Amino acid sequence: MLFRRRKPLTLKEKLRDHLWPRKGFIRSFQYFGKRLVRLAASPHSVAAGFAAGIVVSWTPFIGVHFVMAIIIAYLVGGNVVAAALGCLAAGNPITYPFIWGLTWEIGHLILARDGGGQSGGIDLPALWHRGDLLQIWDPVLKPMLIGGIPPAIVTGVIVYGLTYYGVKSFKSRRKARLMERARERLALADNASSV
Repeated sequence: MLFRRRKPLTLKEKLRDHLWPRKGFIRSFQYFGKRLVRLAASPHSVAAGFAAGIVVSWTPFIGVHFVMAIIIAYLVGGNVVAAALGCLAAGNPITYPFIWGLTWEIGHLILARDGGGQSGGIDLPALWHRGDLLQIWDPVLKPMLIGGIPPAIVTGVIVYGLTYYGVKSFKSRRKARLMERARERLALADNASSV
């Protein structure tokens, strides 16, 4: 192979690279941002898709986030790839504990419940193992789902606005650069033909 490593990475090195990239997280975020603004779609489409992915990440239904984001993106005229990128940006193993804790607390505040007393009486691993989702709904999923609504709305609006204006300014700068290059090429072609 042309680009194969001479010495393959060990399992320990691969795990380290996944948890902490060699070039750091800033470079990963920069690549992620460039990937988002370079999507071949309108600024509204990219922003709506990305916001849909962010909004869906506030729900407690992890296994279906991508499907939900794609459906919401389709309904609001968003880009499906941007929706998937939004899911990856907001919903990952690093952010899920914070999202779950925040939605749990907000849900209990909205439902006017005492958070400590409700969760002490259930055996959550046993309920998950049996697949008894009806018993998990009221003490766990309902507060998390209701508690996810306010932060989802706030982050969705903020992310939509930032993404929309970011993509719009990127595309307008890119268009101006391309027009300038085209003018320079025309000027060179005119000068060459006049000689």
